[in-house]
Amino acid sequence: MCLADSATIHRILKDKKYFSHLTISNAHVNTISGNSKLIEGFERAIILLPKGTKYVIDDALFSTKSQRNLSSFKDIRLNGYHIETMNEKKY
Repeated sequence: MCLADSATIHRILKDKKYFSHLTISNAHVNTISGNSKLIEGFERAIILLPKGTKYVIDDALFSTKSQRNLSSFKDIRLNGYHIETMNEKKY
């Protein structure tokens, strides 16, 4: 569904189905591989989770060129969820 990224400031979704309304706008974003013209639009997005739970992302960016949906830890916390991470290799 979404890759949670603790370092991201951009919330990028690759499917229009998450947007009830989409403001079309071309924009550049900085990624690990450099500046790229990825963004095709932006707006509030709503993802329906199991059991009818709504996950809301304000100011989500839309990009059909994105390889995956990308969400921030901040958005996850704003939706009332708690995140724990751990290093499996323990170093």
